Amino acid sequence: MRYVAKKLAGLVATVLVVSFLVFAAFAVIPGDPATSMLGTQATPKKVEALREEMGLNDPLIERFGRWAIQFIQGDLGASYSYQMPVSSMIGEKIPVTLALTVMAFLMMVAISIPVGIFCARHAGGFLDRGITVVNQIIMAIPPFFSGILITLLFGLILHWFTPGGYVSYTQSVWRFLGYLLFPALAIALPKAAMAVKLLRSSVLSEMKLDYVRTAYSRGNRTKSVLYRHVLKNALIPVVTFLGMALADMVAGSIIIEQVFNIPGL
Repeated sequence: MRYVAKKLAGLVATVLVVSFLVFAAFAVIPGDPATSMLGTQATPKKVEALREEMGLNDPLIERFGRWAIQFIQGDLGASYSYQMPVSSMIGEKIPVTLALTVMAFLMMVAISIPVGIFCARHAGGFLDRGITVVNQIIMAIPPFFSGILITLLFGLILHWFTPGGYVSYTQSVWRFLGYLLFPALAIALPKAAMAVKLLRSSVLSEMKLDYVRTAYSRGNRTKSVLYRHVLKNALIPVVTFLGMALADMVAGSIIIEQVFNIPGL
């Protein structure tokens, strides 16, 4: 319990420090929300009145404390740009980002595990070498650029989907998921390539251990040894990687949403 408490305390402290630094950064960078909101109607008197109304003339610490208390209470404030509560904006957009992330994660698992096992079983073969080369290329391509390539190939050349033709889940769930298929592929491919490489290496390392030789000496065939013994241990580092990749995919989803014009986070 003490260890958990220390970790939670460290997490809370980190969040407070990071949030304050971000808050302070927006306070010192050029630009004024009041002037931006008033636009062409901005006059010194109107700007000053709006700044006073919004509390922008208060000391930085006071403003941060007020924001932190409201945040803890579930009030995320209002967007200066959209003139609506931030919580409402997130509530509308988070289902899109979550759906895209989950779809990309499922694609990554569906691609990486079978391909990784196949490469390990045929290590050194022609297909294994070919997949390894493709893996290296995919890992070197940033997700946003793979999204552009997918849009070019499947959208503009093959016409399998209409770039920018997003359909909301409130209109049609199936068309919504269908449009997310290619953005999810752009997110999943780099992570799947990494997982394939990791699983292949993990399986080959396990195959050299004593318990595998013992299993063979008892008359077990390669397929039986692989699926009943080796894979259980080989998947441990892969599962850890998949968990970390899921967290990264949220950020990847936000980037890809911009490429495919998806109204997510």
